[in-house]
Amino acid sequence: MLRVALTGSIATGKSTVLARFAEQGIATYSADEAVHALYAGKAAPLVETLFPGTVIDGAVDRRKLSAAIAAEPQRIGELEEVIHPLVREKAIDFMEAAEANGAEIAVIEIPLFFETGAKYSIDKVVVTWCDPDIQRQRVLERPGMSEDKLKLILSRQLSQDEKRRRADYTIDTSGSMDQTLAETDAAIIALKKDVGL
Repeated sequence: MLRVALTGSIATGKSTVLARFAEQGIATYSADEAVHALYAGKAAPLVETLFPGTVIDGAVDRRKLSAAIAAEPQRIGELEEVIHPLVREKAIDFMEAAEANGAEIAVIEIPLFFETGAKYSIDKVVVTWCDPDIQRQRVLERPGMSEDKLKLILSRQLSQDEKRRRADYTIDTSGSMDQTLAETDAAIIALKKDVGL
């Protein structure tokens, strides 16, 4: 089975591309969805210990957590040290299950794949990217986002150019949805060739 990591900077279309992989019948895993599940379960007491008052009715309140991190941005690393191993564990379980079910290709979407130094067993890396002005516009349209928050996020991520340099395949999401899907389909065809499909 070909193990593929899908990554890219914030607001570069990872979710759209991952959805296209799934539409094309490829097994997919989203780290963002895993975090949502963890925040409603296993990770909640751990987060509450780090940031008291951020868990409501047994689940992490993302707004409260975001506010707590905004107040102490230097502590984001503490949160990542708790969450990333749990996300990695779920990703590994997903890969093993996909292979057991006979999948030829499995894709895990990991936003901080390069930055976290996580030891995933990956064969190919696909990177989404877009024009920086478009990226900034997309980010600032999100609820609760600000210039300062964007700067903090980008300061913790490799540059788009560096991610593209490290990729096996890149998908430019700067254009229309049709263009993005066409680039994704081209990457899927290339990945299938990698496994002889």
